[in-house]
Amino acid sequence: MSLGKRTVLYPKHVALGAKMVEFGGWEMPVQYKSILEEHHAVRTAAGLFDVSHMGELEISGPGSLAFLQRLLTNDLAKMTVGQAVYSLMCYPSGGIIDDLLVYKLAEEKYWLVVNAGNKDKDWAWLKEQLLEEQQHKGASPKQEVRIRDLSEEIGQLALQGSLAQQILAGISAVSLENLPYFHFVFSEIAGTKVLLSRTGYTGEDGFEIYLAAEKTPMMWDRLLQVGEGQGLLPAGLGARDTLRFEAGLPLYGHELTETITPLEAGLGFFVAWQKEDFIGKEPLLKQKEEGPARKLVGFTMLERGIARAGYALEKDGISIGEVTSGSFAPTLEQNLGLGYVLSQEAFVDNEISVVIRGKGLQAKIIKKPFYKRGR
Repeated sequence: MSLGKRTVLYPKHVALGAKMVEFGGWEMPVQYKSILEEHHAVRTAAGLFDVSHMGELEISGPGSLAFLQRLLTNDLAKMTVGQAVYSLMCYPSGGIIDDLLVYKLAEEKYWLVVNAGNKDKDWAWLKEQLLEEQQHKGASPKQEVRIRDLSEEIGQLALQGSLAQQILAGISAVSLENLPYFHFVFSEIAGTKVLLSRTGYTGEDGFEIYLAAEKTPMMWDRLLQVGEGQGLLPAGLGARDTLRFEAGLPLYGHELTETITPLEAGLGFFVAWQKEDFIGKEPLLKQKEEGPARKLVGFTMLERGIARAGYALEKDGISIGEVTSGSFAPTLEQNLGLGYVLSQEAFVDNEISVVIRGKGLQAKIIKKPFYKRGR
């Protein structure tokens, strides 16, 4: 029985013996052989991830920049063609609809790369806001905005790890040496047209490859073939989660939700206060002035136990917050966690407790991210 929608690579995952799970409405590989092995492969060599479940929404037209400036917290005005930026999209309350990447493809053409589980919600929000704007301003040619959902047409692979550039070099039509982080090029890999960006979700160097959906299986095979002698492994959602967790990267539905604001999540850097207006600015500005009541922190377990999402966090037997993510961190060989606590408790070295099966186990707040790669 199917667990959800399937990417074009589903037969490849099954052939490789992947354990499949439901994720964001999709049937995805959680692991092939072992999460630990795949995690270490990315940290020491490289891993290849199927991320074709992600959504790609195209915004174009003369009014596209103004439209996105109102919808997103980050400032896109300074973006150059070939650049990507991280941003948040908020409700009028300041709560987060989604966190996403914005690609500037041309002067009046952008892509929003959005979380798989949020794609339909994001698309509905874009349509609603566009309709509202058209009714309010009228349909002036200078303000015209077109939106398209390209998710079904596009495949996406993530090649992540210290050897990612080396693996790609032999089959890439362009030199990757001078491609900066959070930039992309239109190019060819193994003779196939791609959008190749130096981005990722693992805390390592790496690339994300966007291409026609039907070409994705061929590209998957070619990359695994080229990387075979260099330690490249196919990697599933399990390793993707432990890698992003070590790097302190938020996961929607855990560290980010519709009731959490960018400031509480420690993502104020991605809020462009200088912009004249954007959805959610007023309550966020108020929260900035008053200070958020809770903050996201990282912690290490001082006693044996693994913190899981939803577990209570306490100080001297009094509730101060909740765990959002927790795991054994393979690179650091520690049991670590992320969670929200009252702002007055959110300081490094503060000893707190995690309630596991009714018992408070000692933990200590530490700096985030837990892992930072050497440059």
